Formats: sequence, structure tokens, C-alpha cells
Amino acid sequence: MQTQHAPHLPVMLPEVLEALVPAEGETHLDGTFGAGGYTRGILEAAPTRVFAIDRDPDAIRRGEPLVEQFKDRLTLLCGTFGDMEALLGDVGVTRLDGVVLDLGVSSPQIDTPERGFSFRFDGPLDMRMSQSGPSAADVVNDWPEAELARIIWEYGEERFSRRIAKTIVQERASERIETTSRLADIVRRCVPRAKDKIDPATRTFQALRIQVNDELGEIDRALAAAERLLIPGGRLVVVAFHSLEDKRVKAFMKARAGRTGGGSRHLPPGQDGERAPSFHIASTGARKPGRAEESVNPRARSARLRAATRTEAPAWPTEGGSR
Repeated sequence: MQTQHAPHLPVMLPEVLEALVPAEGETHLDGTFGAGGYTRGILEAAPTRVFAIDRDPDAIRRGEPLVEQFKDRLTLLCGTFGDMEALLGDVGVTRLDGVVLDLGVSSPQIDTPERGFSFRFDGPLDMRMSQSGPSAADVVNDWPEAELARIIWEYGEERFSRRIAKTIVQERASERIETTSRLADIVRRCVPRAKDKIDPATRTFQALRIQVNDELGEIDRALAAAERLLIPGGRLVVVAFHSLEDKRVKAFMKARAGRTGGGSRHLPPGQDGERAPSFHIASTGARKPGRAEESVNPRARSARLRAATRTEAPAWPTEGGSR
């Protein structure tokens, strides 16, 4: 049974559009279509062409009325935003004026118990954005204790990771852990409730979701692909919701803007091994939502927006030497 979703409120939409500055005749990519909030905002802001990616087939189906409304100005592509270069290449697009990424899980995914993203509802322990591949239940029931502890520590920043992993292994020995409620109950027994009233299961569920969907790897691939696709003057806008995401985005933009130090001040870029900056950022600081938005949209409270503008310098090589 599908849950009725609350109206979707795209986080920091005015700030996203201000940074993206869509203009007539441009081509933009919404790498995380979700419920379509950013895509609609771009299409309504200017007569642009928008390509929108989502790895979730349900999101693509939900977007069909929007495609019908905007006719030939909107194209939906099913896949991961880390593969944006290949997905766009398949439809003949090799250059973009803007890229926007809204990282993390989408509201419809969280609000659907059958998807298994949230401990607020009892449902199957799934968490797969693409609805394919190994699920969170596969990780929880099949992975060694040490590996479970590692991902809960690294991706959940959970200081009780070893205790949680040990208890999971003990519990699954008698019966597989197949539901969100059972896993949440196991974690709650291991983690003292904090004064901030955040549910003790939050960090473990975050860690599993990141692992199942390779979210950090997708971010790295997407940022590098955006660098290659954006024209000089093109805008990259990213909204992140937790520190692991935001640190990656910040590090990428800072490095590509030449703000990591090193190299000689007395030689032109490239002559001492230093690469010419491929992006310009006005500030290393992230923008935060206003209090008014936070009061009506709780999801916005942890949002951080970072933006950068593409320079004329070549894209930097990525691991393995690809460009």
C-alpha cells in the first residue's frame, strides 16, 4: 500500500535559481529529478531546455505529466547522475550551461514504507534508489561484522558502530533481519538516546543507505562529469544535507578553484605542475536556508548550497587518467 506523500517543497529553490541563472536558449541538467521541484523551477524561470536524471524508475514515471506539460523542453533520463556524461551522450548532448544536484534521498522515497529508507515506518529493509542490486537487508545479513562496523563508522559517523555491528551479527544468527523496524530496535538497544532527541537509529540507517547506493562515489563521478560538460561560464550548483556530502563538494570546488595551496606564485599555472583553475567560486562558504524556509520545511534545516562557475581552463584529469 502506497503512502500519501505530503506536498514536495524543493529546498532552497530561490537560492538555487539565483546561482543557476537560467536564460533563454540554454541547456541545463537536473541530476537528481526526485519530485521535479528544481526541474519545474528552471523551466518556469526561462525558456530553457532541461534534461533530468533519476535512478528511481518511480520518479521517472511521476515526471511524465511534467514532460507532457513542457513538451519538447524536458527530457527525463533513467540512470545515475554519476553517469550523466554517457546518458546525455546517448541523446546527443555534450555541453551544458548549468548543472544542479540535490544530494541524498528524495522525499517520496523516504515517505514510501515499501522502499525501506525510513525507520519511521515498518517496511522491508531495502533502501535501493534504483530498485535493483543488493539491498540493505543483504548488507545487514551477509556482511562480516568488521565490515558492518566500518561502514556504520565511516558513513554514519556513529561512535557505537562496533557495538551495533556485533549485536546485528548476534541477532541475525537466529533470524534474518528483514524489516526497518527490527533493525531500528536493534540499534536503539545499542545507542544511548542523545539530548538532541535524534533517533539513535538515524546514523546507522544513513550509513546503510550510502553504502547500498554508492552515494559518495556517485558524487565524485558527477562532479568530475559536470566539470567536463559545462561550457565556460557554466554554473554548477549543489545542495547537500549532511557533512559527508558537503565535505566532498567543498573539497572538489576548492581544489578546482586553485584554493588548496601549493605551487609557485611566480610561475604561470601549469609550469610547475599546478593546474589552471577549472572553476571560480565567489566564496568558500556555503549558503544556508533562511529561517522562514526552515519553519515550513524541516528538511531544509541541514541544507548547504555551494556554487561554482566554469572557467575556460581544461577539465582536470580524474583517477585513471580519463578527462
